[in-house]
Amino acid sequence: MAFTRKNTRQIHIGPVAIGGGAKISVQSMTNTKTQDTESTVRQIRALRAAGCDIVRLAVPDMAAAKNLGNILRETDVPLVADIHFDYKLALEAIHQGIDALRLNPGNIGGEEKVRKVVCAAKEAGIPIRIGVNAGSLDRRLLEKYGGVTAEALVESALQHVRILEAQDFYDMKISLKAHDVPLTLAAYRLMSEKVGYPLHLGITEAGTAKTGIIKSAVGIGALLAEGIGDTIRISLTGDPVVEVRVASEILKSLGLREYGPTLVACPTCGRTSIDLAKIADEVTERLKGLSDPIEVAVMGCVVNGPGEARGADVGIAGGNGEGLIFRKGEIVRKVPEAELVTELFKEIDAILEERKRDESK
Repeated sequence: MAFTRKNTRQIHIGPVAIGGGAKISVQSMTNTKTQDTESTVRQIRALRAAGCDIVRLAVPDMAAAKNLGNILRETDVPLVADIHFDYKLALEAIHQGIDALRLNPGNIGGEEKVRKVVCAAKEAGIPIRIGVNAGSLDRRLLEKYGGVTAEALVESALQHVRILEAQDFYDMKISLKAHDVPLTLAAYRLMSEKVGYPLHLGITEAGTAKTGIIKSAVGIGALLAEGIGDTIRISLTGDPVVEVRVASEILKSLGLREYGPTLVACPTCGRTSIDLAKIADEVTERLKGLSDPIEVAVMGCVVNGPGEARGADVGIAGGNGEGLIFRKGEIVRKVPEAELVTELFKEIDAILEERKRDESK
């Protein structure tokens, strides 16, 4: 089933198109010190390898801003400078050649300073993300709406959209983030009705992987299924590479992205006579090194295994201390339990090699 996406204005962060029918891009953010070129570049490369399209960097001070050029020279992924409190950091980031800015206009120091940044961004030809967070709304809006509401978030964003538009600046995208999922959904739905700019989706401060993945999947997945959203970032405490993998899985589950392997695994039942959980974990770990799209099924029994995973490229259907290796739902061979993963990956390697030969013809 295909989702009808809302048509939005297209902008570009480096070579990556956002909005206007472009594929939904995945973003993440480094958690290294931006002054540390080596560590930051290493993490950017790891994010890139995991499937990240755009990487954001914290720019808390002038030392970080002045180091952006060194990082840009060592990487090939578009970079966004995350600016708060001091508009001069944004100006320096532009001077260093950054690909885009993320501003929270509510804390950048006033309308005149926002205008200075917009003027510099316009001259450099780079886009700006207006990022409004529930935790940093203007006090006047909080008083007007009696607290943090979807309407307050949208009005805050629109105030700053108008500032940019007044300078004939339209290369922008918008985010309206909160940790509360229903609030976030309501805010993005309302904003989608009011503007045609691309929307950057996220559930901010979602928490650790255990809870944050669920909140992000529910919130972002719901909006994407409604056709809302042009780029996404999963916000999790810890390794940002996990964010990229989760984002890819959300997009893949909705048929919005084809990247890397997809694992289909049954929940197990009383018919299961192999250590399916262990096998599934081992398969998952070995699949991490692959970027080619391939669907792999790990099923617990021979009763429904091949049939339930008939659409998979390759898979396992467990038996009593043994299992079947199948390909496109057809049984290839029977092997002992201890050899199931090894034999499965022989088939995976063969499929990927066949694809390469076909592509080279």
